[in-house]
Amino acid sequence: MRIALIKGDGIGVDVAEAAMAVVEAALRRTGQTLPHYDNICAGAGHYKDTGLDIEADGEQRAGAADAIFLGAIGLPSIRHDDGTEISPHLRLRDRFGLYAGVRPVKAYPNAPQRLADPRAAGIDLVILRESTEGLFYSAATHKRSLVVNDDEVQDILRITRKTTTKLHQFAFNLARKRRERGSPGHLTCVDKANVFTSLAFFRQLFDEVKGAFPDVPVGYNYVDAQALDLVRKPWDFDVLVTENMFGDILSDLAGGLVGGMGMAACAEIGDTTGLFQPAHGSAPDIMGQDKANPLAAILSGALMLDYLSEKLDRPVLSEAAELINSSVETGFQQNNLRPMEFGGDMGTRDVTRQVLSYIEETAGARASIGA
Repeated sequence: MRIALIKGDGIGVDVAEAAMAVVEAALRRTGQTLPHYDNICAGAGHYKDTGLDIEADGEQRAGAADAIFLGAIGLPSIRHDDGTEISPHLRLRDRFGLYAGVRPVKAYPNAPQRLADPRAAGIDLVILRESTEGLFYSAATHKRSLVVNDDEVQDILRITRKTTTKLHQFAFNLARKRRERGSPGHLTCVDKANVFTSLAFFRQLFDEVKGAFPDVPVGYNYVDAQALDLVRKPWDFDVLVTENMFGDILSDLAGGLVGGMGMAACAEIGDTTGLFQPAHGSAPDIMGQDKANPLAAILSGALMLDYLSEKLDRPVLSEAAELINSSVETGFQQNNLRPMEFGGDMGTRDVTRQVLSYIEETAGARASIGA
């Protein structure tokens, strides 16, 4: 199992190392060999030092791995001449066709809940964000704007049949899998089909795919109404599928409902490659200070193991992923995970050590029951 490891900038280094420590522990406890890492330098810091946002052969090496794990990229003080951030990960999405951006949103006991309604304790949904087209299509290479001058800039919003059909098929399959695991399995198409021809096309393709999944209940919501509903009644939703920019905004909003971006795990899946990362930024102001919440990265590591379980046909890797997820759940249930992000007293190292201890305890208990 080969992992292209891009630690990146700021706290990306801290949380990537924490996540890989937890992944390795879960693999050991399930009797698996440890991964081989290909460490690839990329990000704003690398750009400042070399003029390259990723090593010269970094993209090729990333594509050759079984999965890519990214810490975080970007530094506010280092930008392109046009003011945009250093963002090689957008190019990785484009190069490897990572169209399915999976953003789980889950409430944990004893973690902050921003909504007073007691039903907020049961929030458990997934925002599926198309990650290669939409309004981000212009940003992938910084060369796809229609007009760039001192008076006007126009960016392209692109929706293609090929990519969006694959996205919707992924969405229906995800909803079906979640239903098999006990979730409602309800799929909502989120768009602005009443205004934009591109997003009416997005909905049209959703309806075309829908016929092959008669067992999956569906709904529709305009993105502005969906933003309102994520505040009013997020517990009514299970899987949301949406365009790139809409998904970017909604997933951050939803992350805030369950504690913050330090809980925002992310998987970006294509036909042959998967990239996994916490959805938060690089937070250089707390880099190296043992203050970052590593749980988004750790949970992204679990998503990576689930993905590799299917890709490599190794079901035991899903057991390792579940070991990580259950350890985080237990830690919150027992109020033993208290990240500083939530006003708690535990830094990056203490949170990581606590998750590691639960992995050991959970695996040991399972072994005893098996004996």
